[in-house]
Formats: sequence, structure tokens, C-alpha cells
Amino acid sequence: MLDSHALVLQPIWDYLHQNHHDLLRSPLFPVVLSVTTYFVLVGIYTALDLLAPTWPSINRYRLHPDKPVTWPNIWITLGVTVYNHLFFIFPAAVAQWLWRPPTPLPPEAPSLWSFLLGILGCMVVFDFQYYLWHLLHHRVPWLYRTFHAIHHQYNQPFSLVTQYLSGWELFSVGFWATVDPILLRCHCLTTWGFMVFNVYVSTEDHCGYDFPWAMHNLVPFGLWGGAPKHDAHHQRPGTNFAPFFSHWDWLGGTNTVPTASGQSASEELEDMKEEKGLKHSD
Repeated sequence: MLDSHALVLQPIWDYLHQNHHDLLRSPLFPVVLSVTTYFVLVGIYTALDLLAPTWPSINRYRLHPDKPVTWPNIWITLGVTVYNHLFFIFPAAVAQWLWRPPTPLPPEAPSLWSFLLGILGCMVVFDFQYYLWHLLHHRVPWLYRTFHAIHHQYNQPFSLVTQYLSGWELFSVGFWATVDPILLRCHCLTTWGFMVFNVYVSTEDHCGYDFPWAMHNLVPFGLWGGAPKHDAHHQRPGTNFAPFFSHWDWLGGTNTVPTASGQSASEELEDMKEEKGLKHSD
């Protein structure tokens, strides 16, 4: 007998199961879902970036209100994003379509509790994996120069910087996001929920805004990093390596608290020296 928590999602699952069965079973569906979610969110944030210089009601939430996002910034990052999707994501999607079997769709929906716990579990595992990957690619100069330096070409990130990445970094992130729900044996609805939420918070981390409804303002006790901390990482690249939570940076001694109005000139000079050392030292 289904409990009350399961009944919350069962009507939604029944509707999807009955009306979109073939689409949901396709190995391409998770890729399409993630890519669509990403471009919708980036489109919204980019529209805000373009409106912000003339709309004080938007600009006041920007982390760097005196440094607007320009069209050259948008075209460069969008060009790399489209290139990565054409030459990395599209071939991976075709490979999934050819070799991965259709997704089994169980008749029962997950309970609301297992749905939320599954997403949280995937986020915790992903956060740990990327923290180690990120730390390693900053500590080993060859890895930084070869794979991760492109992401740090912008000291003040905006939404399109989210996937302004090397192919290797994009592949790593996509691999963990795909494998973690399998490792935790999540229901397929939970898996898709995790993928959407993962894209959402990744984009929010890079958006360059401190909105009242942002995750770091909703999660108590400073447990969530959010856009201010990731912005601080782009300015102080030896800190704040975790993508979502804050506990690994606290435990690893790499946590830093962002200032309310950016860095002082002396801090910026120090961080530029640190970043150059990461890029050019052997």
C-alpha cells in the first residue's frame, strides 16, 4: 500500500508514464532535459545581464554592479558553449542512443521522501567528487594550464561561464552527474530531478547575482556556497573549491568569505600573483 508521501508524486508519474512513455524511455531524454534546462536558465540570466545596466532594480542584485556583461563576453562564452555541445555532448548523446538500452519505467513513483533524499544524496556525492577534482586541478599546474585555466579567464563570472570549459572538464562533470544516480540506485524520476537541480544550482553559482531567493540565502548556517563564494573563487582561485556545499572547504582550510563589495586593490594584486603562479609554475 502506498504511503501518503508516495501519493504526492504518483499522479504526476502516471501522467508522464501514460502520455510520454516513449520519450521518457529514450536514452536521449536525459541529455535533452539537461541541455534544455541549461539554455533556458542561461537565456533568462543573459536577458537580466543585458537589462541590468539600465534597470537599477536588477543591477542592485549584481555582485559587480559596476562591471556590466558585454556582448563580446556573451559571444565568446556562447561560442565555446556551442562548440562543446556540438563536438562533445552531441557525440556522447549519439553513443548513448546507440548503445544504452531504453530506460525502464517502473509503474510506481518514488515517495516524496525518497525523491528528495535521492537528490540530496546525489548532490552530496557530486559535491565531494568535484571538490577533489577541482582542488587537484588547481594544485597541479599542468592540469590547471591544460584543462581548467579556460574557466578562469573571467574573474567575474556570469551565467554563460558555467559551461565555458575544456572538453575534459565538461566530460568529467557530465560523467558524475550521469553515474551518481545509478550508484545510489535512484528512481528515474529522481534521476531527472537531480539533473535539473544540478544544472540549476550550477548556473546559479555562476550567475553573478545575489538574489534573496538564491540557494545560499535559503540554506541556513552558511552550509551552501552559492554565487558569492564562487565569485570569490574566481577572484581568489586558491579558495572555495566545492561547487555547492561549504563543509569540504571548511574541513580542507580552503574556505573564504566573500566581501560585500568586492576586493581591495591589495587583495586583487595578491590573487593575480597567486593565479599566475598556478598558471606558470612547474
